[in-house]
Amino acid sequence: MTKLYIAAAALAVIATPSSAFSFQPQSTFVRHPTKSSEMRAPTLNMIPTKKTDSDEASFFPFDSSSKPITVSSSLLEAGPNEEAEDGDGGIKQLLGIRGASETDDIWKIRLQLTKPVTWIPLVWGVMCGAAASGNYHWFWNPLDENDRNIALGLNDALKGFVTMILAGPFLTGFTQTINDWYDRDIDAINEPNRPIPSGRISEGQVIAQIWILLIGGLGLSYGIDAWCGHETPTVFLLSVFGSIISYIYSAPPLKLKNNGWQGSFALGASYISLPWWCGQAVFGELDRPVYFILPVLYSIAGLGIAIVNDFKSIEGDRELGLNSLPVAFGIDGAKYICAGCITLTQLGVALYLLSINEPIYAAILTGLLVPQVYFQATLLLPDPVANDVKYQGASQPFLVFGILATAICVGHHDWPGMA
Repeated sequence: MTKLYIAAAALAVIATPSSAFSFQPQSTFVRHPTKSSEMRAPTLNMIPTKKTDSDEASFFPFDSSSKPITVSSSLLEAGPNEEAEDGDGGIKQLLGIRGASETDDIWKIRLQLTKPVTWIPLVWGVMCGAAASGNYHWFWNPLDENDRNIALGLNDALKGFVTMILAGPFLTGFTQTINDWYDRDIDAINEPNRPIPSGRISEGQVIAQIWILLIGGLGLSYGIDAWCGHETPTVFLLSVFGSIISYIYSAPPLKLKNNGWQGSFALGASYISLPWWCGQAVFGELDRPVYFILPVLYSIAGLGIAIVNDFKSIEGDRELGLNSLPVAFGIDGAKYICAGCITLTQLGVALYLLSINEPIYAAILTGLLVPQVYFQATLLLPDPVANDVKYQGASQPFLVFGILATAICVGHHDWPGMA
């Protein structure tokens, strides 16, 4: 557990800016309604009002805002959601992605706030951690006659499924909901049709969802520890740490996302390192430095992915003074930083696997890197703003399969001192 605390502390130090404790008051937004939203009585108070002490306490620590922001009128001309008119708006709404159609169904809106499409990397990370443990049992493993215990396989499958529910719907859902809550002003510029800036869900409903997902996730994590017989509640501690990172990533006064480097790395680590460690803790032990080093290295690749996500928000980020990497270095500078983080990290991991006498896995990882470089050259570097979604859809499958290949290699490697 000492190594776990050290790794967590290292991530926190890396992710915390030097000005972390300087007070920066949060601002609110003034809503410019779309045609469809004008026909509804808004449920979100868009006009700053004087708040009583009881109002503040009811939202703590997710406070309501008190100071309106001023943005250029050209950015606030919110029209109909044209991206939703391609026939896929309903599906996009359920997945929580850009171009979603609008709905008044509160449960669909709640689901949209959790952005189910973002659960996938966390679920994958849990699977990678299980593979890295070398202790996950199948129902019937055709390659190992000693791994064909159906009861044990069923138990492990159920543990893995519950851990994925923890990482996906609960804690990622918490992260995305709290991020939308604190991004409601910038979403009024970049995505005015999102549930909160459009007024389709009230402040109280959002806050309630945040608390339910947080408390439910932490309770589930403690239950998983009890199920696994952990003397130290490793999964619970990882969940607490991840929840803290999620909060300080989105909320003032820290708001890591306002600083390009710290925010992007915190996001990458949350999507790769934490679910990996969680999955590995459920099925094995976090008792070797390599179990921390490799996920943290892959988190640098995650930093590159986070930069891709920032390209689409550069206009609003610049208007609101957010120092994302595309704003800080410009689109041309940021796209090369992005490509370098993703490519060099995987090359480094491949060389490490070669150094521990795993040439086959090193070759697999290198082979999976080739198409990623191709898509960087043909999609990312020519126009990262226009091609961000296309690039991620084409390139990221090769990255995530490379992470899984690395985890499988770690789980099957004969480490010195193993019985």
